[in-house]
Amino acid sequence: MPNAFYTDYPWPDIELERKILAEAGCELRTASDNREETLAREVGDADVVLTCWAPVTARVIDAAKNCRHIARTGIGLDNIDVEHATERGVLVTNVPDYCYREVAEHTLALVLTMARKIAESHWATKRGEYDLSSHLPIERVEGKTLGLVGLGRIGKSLAAKAAALGMRVVGTNRSREAPDGVEWLPLEKLLAESDHVALCAPLTDETHHMMRRETFEQMKPTAFLINTARGGLVDHDALAAALDAGNLAGAALDVQDVEPPDLGRAPYNDPRVVVTPHTAFCSTEAIHELRTRVARQAADFLQGKQPECRVNDPK
Repeated sequence: MPNAFYTDYPWPDIELERKILAEAGCELRTASDNREETLAREVGDADVVLTCWAPVTARVIDAAKNCRHIARTGIGLDNIDVEHATERGVLVTNVPDYCYREVAEHTLALVLTMARKIAESHWATKRGEYDLSSHLPIERVEGKTLGLVGLGRIGKSLAAKAAALGMRVVGTNRSREAPDGVEWLPLEKLLAESDHVALCAPLTDETHHMMRRETFEQMKPTAFLINTARGGLVDHDALAAALDAGNLAGAALDVQDVEPPDLGRAPYNDPRVVVTPHTAFCSTEAIHELRTRVARQAADFLQGKQPECRVNDPK
C-alpha cells in the first residue's frame, strides 16, 4: 500500500486529505516536527510528500528513497529544493492560484489600517486613551499612490481593488508589462512616488532582501511598507533602522523571516509596525480549496494520472 508523508500543516486536522488519499489506497503519515533532521529521519518509504512550510531540502529528498512527488500546500516554492528534486526524478506541484483574492484583500486592509491608524488607535482606546489628537495625522486613501512590487495574480487583483477606492496604482516587474490601469515604473521611481509600497513578488535569489537600507532610503518619509508575500524580501534589521531614521512612516508585515519572529525586538515591537501571523492567504473557502487540490494532486499521481500545476520536468 502506498503511503504519503505530511511534513507540516497549520490547520487542526488532516481528515480531508486523509479521505481523498484513501481513495487511491494511500495511507497518510505525519512528521513529529518540521525540522530538517526530523523530516530526513521520518520520511521513510513515503511515495508522496505533502509540505506546507517545512524545509524539503536535498537531504530530505535523498532520504525519501521511494518519493516521486512533492506536493506543496501553497504557492511559493522557496522551502523546496526543486532543482534537486528534478535531478532525482521527483515531480513537484503547487497551487499557484488558490488565494490571490484573500491576499489582495488582506493587503488592502493593511493599507487602510496604516493610513487610518486603525491598529494604533484601537490599542490606545483599549488602554483607556480616548484622544484622537494623539493619532494625527490620519491620511485619506483616495488619491494616494499605491506601488505594487510584482504584478502577478495578487498584484492585479489588488490593483483593481485599490483603483476602485480612487488610488493611483503604479507597479514594477521584470517583464515591464503592466495591466490596464497600472502605470509601470522602475523600482527606484516607484519607491520615490508611492505612499504605500506593497510587496507581491516571489522570493528568489534576486529578490532576497530587495527591501534593504538603500531601497528604504528611496521611499517617502510618509510612506508605508506592506509585505504579504515572503518575509525574506525584507531585511528586517534594515527596516528597524529605517524607521528609526525616519525613512518611512511605518510597516505592516504578514510574513517574517523567520516565523514566528521574536516579537520583543525591533521592528516588531515598534508601535508603527502592524504584524499579522501569516494570515493573508486564509479564508474558509481558500483553505478548503487548497487542501482538496493538493490531496487530489497526490491521489492523481499515485493513480497514474497527470496532476495539475506541475512546476518541473523531472529527469
